[in-house]
Amino acid sequence: DEVVALKGWVRTVRKQKTLAFVEVNDGSSLSGMQCVLTFDDIDDDTKEEINKLTTGCAVNVLGKVVKSQGGKQAYELSGASLRIVGECAGDAYPLAKKRHSLEYLRTIAHLRPRTNTVAAVARVRSALAGSIHKFFQDQGFLYVQTPLITASDCEGAGEMFRVTTLDLDDVSGLPLAEDEDGKKTNGVNYDEDFFGKPAFLTVSGQLGAETHACALGDVYTFGPTFRAENSQTTRHLAEFNMVEPEMAFADLTSAMDNAESMLKFVVKDALDKCDEDLTFFNKFYQKDLKERLPKL
Repeated sequence: DEVVALKGWVRTVRKQKTLAFVEVNDGSSLSGMQCVLTFDDIDDDTKEEINKLTTGCAVNVLGKVVKSQGGKQAYELSGASLRIVGECAGDAYPLAKKRHSLEYLRTIAHLRPRTNTVAAVARVRSALAGSIHKFFQDQGFLYVQTPLITASDCEGAGEMFRVTTLDLDDVSGLPLAEDEDGKKTNGVNYDEDFFGKPAFLTVSGQLGAETHACALGDVYTFGPTFRAENSQTTRHLAEFNMVEPEMAFADLTSAMDNAESMLKFVVKDALDKCDEDLTFFNKFYQKDLKERLPKL
């Protein structure tokens, strides 16, 4: 009998003579919650709000969770009041109740987290990141944060994105380096740049992690990594998050055991916590996903 508040975004609205059905999703799961608002049981303000409801609105619904009378969901929210927190022009809202292509979603980046695909990816990535940290913390590893801007190419790990405060739109105004005879060259004089030398986005935190491991023992770094390899394939990303453990007083077998244990732990955690999202991926993106993952 406890009254709860559901805050989220409207996916669908169906208005009938005596009641309204509003599906609200708060982002915590793939499925939304059906809210049933019976006109005899709600106030006039709520009725006015329902008349203004459109897909995409942000709402706050108060009510009680009850067993659903329909067959699509086990529970629903018997709404007592509804307030629109953020209005949305329904006729201009670009997310219809259908499957959109990933190419189309790139054109509406500010709204694509509301789609099933992008929301599911975000939840699974969150679970994976949390379990990666938990695994290493439980194993006694220290989490270190290595620089994102660096002068090191980390032993040639990949092509690098340059970082500069020089005005590249004014090519003629760039300071030029000089040779031993004091003559201008075609190269840029980075002494006048922010760091006084060429700087880049990191391709790996390995070298920083190694120096910490030689003082602190087992460490790991887990953060953004950048590769300027212009390869338009599904196996190359310009930006991604990379896990890099460095173990002191360890041999190759220890490193292999650590990597295998981490992978098993992280995958099991995702299977336990993200079943609904993984089922969605299994249905629409990789048919044998849920069959393969438990075998790792």
